[in-house]
Amino acid sequence: MPLSEKDILQTLMTWRHRVSAAAWVVVRDAHAAEDIFQNVALKAMTREVSFEAEGALMSWAFITARREGLDWLRKHRRETLQLDSAIMDLLDREWLAEPSHAGGGKMEALHECLDDVPESSKELLRLRYFEGRGCEDVAEKLGLGLEAIYKRLSRLHEALRVCIEGRMAAQKPTEA
Repeated sequence: MPLSEKDILQTLMTWRHRVSAAAWVVVRDAHAAEDIFQNVALKAMTREVSFEAEGALMSWAFITARREGLDWLRKHRRETLQLDSAIMDLLDREWLAEPSHAGGGKMEALHECLDDVPESSKELLRLRYFEGRGCEDVAEKLGLGLEAIYKRLSRLHEALRVCIEGRMAAQKPTEA
């Protein structure tokens, strides 16, 4: 049985922060990300296609948020910082692979793994991803060479991937 309008709205509101975050990753503007979320919700309510399950709705919502974000970027190109398309594709795959329960197991694992990261690595991540600075700017700010920044980011990404996978494996229920 297809989801009712009430179910669609409740599901979207439960996932509001994640859908808005998906849009923010593309546009890097909190107000634009919120507008995009509202557009996604409106489209979900007025679509002629029905959603059979929450997973189908959320998959559609993440893809739609990304597309809306890309459209917004095209209109505001001169004013924004964009992520490489390869990174966007990776984010899409991660969001689509995410379990459709509202706890966000991977996100929880990421937060736990980030708690264990040394302060210098947290600063590197903050500058690069949360402030949206380029690697050259980060290198200058930290007084390091560009190659050193690339290597540190690469090692940090790998360490976080291993940590997240380990935590996710530990969370899976054992089968009898």
